[in-house]
Amino acid sequence: MAQEFIVETSARHVHVTQETLEILFGKGAELTVKKMLSQPGQFASEQRVEIVGPKKSIPNVSILGPVRPENQVELSATDARSIGIAAPIRESGDVAGSGACKIVGPCGEVEISEGVIVAKRHIHFNPEEAAQFGVKDKDVVWVKIESEDRSAILGDVVCRVSEKYALAMHIDTDESNAVGAGPNTKGTIVKI
Repeated sequence: MAQEFIVETSARHVHVTQETLEILFGKGAELTVKKMLSQPGQFASEQRVEIVGPKKSIPNVSILGPVRPENQVELSATDARSIGIAAPIRESGDVAGSGACKIVGPCGEVEISEGVIVAKRHIHFNPEEAAQFGVKDKDVVWVKIESEDRSAILGDVVCRVSEKYALAMHIDTDESNAVGAGPNTKGTIVKI
């Protein structure tokens, strides 16, 4: 039997710096854990913001913690188009020359000139898991996702390997809807 991994839907979210967090939520603000995520040390926070584009805005967007060295907004392609932002498909952290927006919190707002991306689909592995699957960091693979009504094979899936990661594939809400993903959706790497 092929080696399986969980496929998780990564909904729209924001990563912020400590400086941005304090502008949005007040001096000394800290992120409050709402729910721990599958990646060690990562969490969805209680704090929510509004993402404002040229056409309209998206309210109630979750901030993921902990704080980061750079601001980053991850949207689906549908989200980005609907609010008028040209967001490139990129790996997390690759924000140079990406989309711009305004982030609005209860105490202030921040204009970012870059940082809005559509996250490239990817699989997180720790080094031992990567060895078991026969992949290395930055390998690009195809993944078969089986669901009741909309099974599919997705290409251009980046393998990300780090001691900090736990085995899970992340797709955005557009991709999740396209394959009919649910809470127990599994994927397998396939040879094409």
